[in-house]
Amino acid sequence: MTFVCALVELSQVCFPSHPIRPHRPNTGNLAVRLGVVVYRLCTKPLKKLLPPLVMLASLSATLHAQTVDDAIMIPKKTLFTGALYSHDTWNQYWEGPLERTNGNLGTVKTQSVSWTGNYGITDRLDVLVTVPYVWTHASQGVLHSMHGFQDFALGAKYNFLDRPFTEAGRIRAFAVVAGGIPMTGYTPDFQPLSIGLGAKRIAARGTLNFQSNRGWFLTGSTAYTWRDNVTLNRNSYFTEGQLFLTNQVQMPNVFDYVVSGGWFRRGLMLQGLFFQQRTQGGGDIRRQDMPFISNMMNLSRVSGMVMYPIPGPLHNLAYQFTYGYVVDGRNVGQSTTITTGFDYTVHFAKRGQKQ
Repeated sequence: MTFVCALVELSQVCFPSHPIRPHRPNTGNLAVRLGVVVYRLCTKPLKKLLPPLVMLASLSATLHAQTVDDAIMIPKKTLFTGALYSHDTWNQYWEGPLERTNGNLGTVKTQSVSWTGNYGITDRLDVLVTVPYVWTHASQGVLHSMHGFQDFALGAKYNFLDRPFTEAGRIRAFAVVAGGIPMTGYTPDFQPLSIGLGAKRIAARGTLNFQSNRGWFLTGSTAYTWRDNVTLNRNSYFTEGQLFLTNQVQMPNVFDYVVSGGWFRRGLMLQGLFFQQRTQGGGDIRRQDMPFISNMMNLSRVSGMVMYPIPGPLHNLAYQFTYGYVVDGRNVGQSTTITTGFDYTVHFAKRGQKQ
């Protein structure tokens, strides 16, 4: 299997029996339009915000505590920030439903360093920011490595329900709006070594949590993500059995859910998670071809996480470690991911002021 960019162009000539049709842009997706409008309205303040964020950034994948899909809130006038390193590898992947290896890739490794910030606007409203820097590398073949800043992510989490539920604990509900936009002009059309998919996106999420008085918890969260079109640096592409004479790729939207449970008290967290993602459309990787950005990318992943607060003078510092493994998928790698790093809590409230 030769994963060379020229193979895609060659395939467009070698399959004349497939229909050729003009691309139908995703112009009717109101949610994507709304996300783009919100982004444009926020451009000026974001330009003022990005420079200090980039200076603080180490880079990243995803924070596994105090994120958009958990049930943890940061108190008012408090910043929870951290730098995490993530190491993801796979040497087997699913080409559609077929699990296989590829001698032209060997082992694909993706590393990332992330700076994340979570600030409590009020006790019920948090704002979350993530700035990731990503490296990719294949141990075999001719595909070159890539690296760079990936997508700037911004989200808001609101705790709209928090009340006692029996004598055992409390039930809480959260609503989240989150979005992302590429930070640089990286090339998405170089899968599987591209550092990202290059699509602007906006997501709506709902989370329900039960927290017992003794510390154990159970959380369920689900989201739907709308993705904008992606512009390629070429005027045609072949996918889903058809040749598209355009540089615009209509990206399928994504549905996901995560179920987690564990124990959380006094900053110490032990957690197990099951995550599943389902792409709402897209085709499979063609036999003996390279992946394409609009392919269906389904996966099921299990992971475990521990977060441990450092005792003594560094009590505001916490260490976290996460291990994840993709147990099933379609057009994705069967990856193993290890994430490790430190988080720090900064209190901006004046001395004596109630948090």
